[in-house]
Amino acid sequence: MSRPATDETLGMGLGLVAVAVFAGSLPATRLAVASLDANFVTAARAAIAGIIALPVLVAARRPPPWRDLPKLGLCALCLVAGFPAFTALALRSLPAAHGGVALGAMPIATAFVAALVDRDRPSPTFWLCSGLGAALVVGFTLNRGGGVLRAADALLLGAVGCAAVGYTLSAQVSRRLSAREVISWIVVLALPISLPLSFAWRPADPGAVAPLAWMSLVYLGAMSMYLGYFAWNAGLALGGVARVGQVQLVQPFLTFAIAAALLGERIDAETANAAVLVVALVFASRRTRVDAPRTAAAQA
Repeated sequence: MSRPATDETLGMGLGLVAVAVFAGSLPATRLAVASLDANFVTAARAAIAGIIALPVLVAARRPPPWRDLPKLGLCALCLVAGFPAFTALALRSLPAAHGGVALGAMPIATAFVAALVDRDRPSPTFWLCSGLGAALVVGFTLNRGGGVLRAADALLLGAVGCAAVGYTLSAQVSRRLSAREVISWIVVLALPISLPLSFAWRPADPGAVAPLAWMSLVYLGAMSMYLGYFAWNAGLALGGVARVGQVQLVQPFLTFAIAAALLGERIDAETANAAVLVVALVFASRRTRVDAPRTAAAQA
């Protein structure tokens, strides 16, 4: 059964808001690992999110979601540990723009996982639009990188797999709990591990770390790891994992725009033209059919 058009439209809108937040993740990670250990960045961003989320859950006075704890734990493994760790390690040797290889494959990987475990049934036209979009983004990024794949790209592929599984499972839980509760429980469940590891891996001389690295770390914890998921989980639950996941095809180009604003990098005609084509494919996939089970949509 197809989802109501209003749910899909709202889901796509929330997904775009989240992607705008996530677009700053790779540049922020690149800036953070330039002055901080990648292991510390991975643990500390999760700890920051958990510290913010804990009072949110206390104020909500909601009982622990015992039924969903296994899925939430797996989400924590994928989204709190796996994805940040793989990207942080990869970006020690790769430029942030090269991370577009992973981001280009993420939407189609998410759609594939959703088809396997979430019973989404995209049409052949949807798969065609998704595949073309992924090929365009990956091809564009490889062209910018001189057509060379590096060993660290295997880490980025690991990040893609973690994100696809984590997004699908968190969207499932977001149909029963609010999107705010889902990400809050995910990062709080990880807090007993992330907080001690942050302390163990802290820099020997915090004062010697560049202020921009600390600011980037705070962004990763508060925005990329926590607040961005309010909109993302709600969007996936409303509009469907496969369809809303296609919005991430736009993310590499938003990342380039952020890099241009922060680092003074120039956006040329090739980038602008590729972005227009990707947006067109996202809207084309919006008009294709994706059958999915009807469930109660979660609130943000």
